Amino acid sequence: MDASSPLFTVSDFIAVTNQTLEYAYPTVAIEGEVASFKVNQGKFVFFDLKDAGGSIGCFMTLWQLRVPIEDGMKVIVTATPKLTQWGRFSLTVRTIQPSGAGNLKKSFELLKAKLEKEGLFARERKRLLPQIPRHVAVVSSTDAAGYKDFIKIVGDRWGGLKIDVAHVQVQGANAPDQMIRALRHFNEQEALPEVIVLIRGGGSADDLSAFNDEPLVREIAASRIPTLVGVGHEVDVSLADMAADVRAATPSNAAQILVPDRREAVRVVRQKISTLLPRMEQAIDRWRQQMSEALGGAFLATKLRYERYDERLRHQQRLLAELDPRKVLARGYALIRGELAVGMMIEIEKSDSIVKAEVRHVSKKA
Repeated sequence: MDASSPLFTVSDFIAVTNQTLEYAYPTVAIEGEVASFKVNQGKFVFFDLKDAGGSIGCFMTLWQLRVPIEDGMKVIVTATPKLTQWGRFSLTVRTIQPSGAGNLKKSFELLKAKLEKEGLFARERKRLLPQIPRHVAVVSSTDAAGYKDFIKIVGDRWGGLKIDVAHVQVQGANAPDQMIRALRHFNEQEALPEVIVLIRGGGSADDLSAFNDEPLVREIAASRIPTLVGVGHEVDVSLADMAADVRAATPSNAAQILVPDRREAVRVVRQKISTLLPRMEQAIDRWRQQMSEALGGAFLATKLRYERYDERLRHQQRLLAELDPRKVLARGYALIRGELAVGMMIEIEKSDSIVKAEVRHVSKKA
């Protein structure tokens, strides 16, 4: 053995090699094609990353796999190179992202089919946004033009809203987790916002890929607060769009959906008032006519009832008049007071005199 050559145990050699790798290449990004993809025990992901000249074994935990992949897809992995205790060289993967438009689309379709099957995009899950919200939460990069357009249009259209903003990255490996934390933050507030708006302007498919991240899409679908997502241009459709309660074509369109245009609202109200006033005047005229007719009918009914009562009263007066004793006396009759017995004094009242007489004889009529 060469005395100048260091002597290692196997374990020491593996440890030194890993230290060297960690120092020289703490993190590497490698592009290649996926082969032999498999998931063990529902926790661990194994696959090979290969090209025409070689192949490297890769390992990662399932929770780190944010996008679906399958054999044949071209991907870029961010990983730490490592020599295992069994002497195999492998990559411990931190992140994985499809590479190229075709592979991004393939991953998109795989995850879309999976989430669609679970019902995350179902229409019946969608909630209506408040007509005019007073408290809005925004998740976006405050440095982005899309965010600035959104804020300007909201202010121009309505204004006076309370807007809480979570400044996050909207592209890159860290973007999904930052957006997830922002969504959770707003959903855990004591005074909940009425709507959460998630926005970013246009970009390439790779730039927008953060909005196809599975945990982010699930977080949007699980939000207690209604969500409005406006990402990219009108032709761009992300899984975040599909999971949201309402999709906007762009950040500017999100502002238009969120609040009405107060100038248009004023114009509509004025138009309604100008249309409503003649109708109200017509309704008042009809009401007056109906009331006049009702009062006329009531007056006529009261008059007829009064006349009937008046006629009945006069009839009663005539009857009373006919029964007046004075009128009977005037016809030649007399009113006798006293006991009709022989020897008794009686009083005889006539119409013009009163006579006192003694009863001399009383006989019964045959």
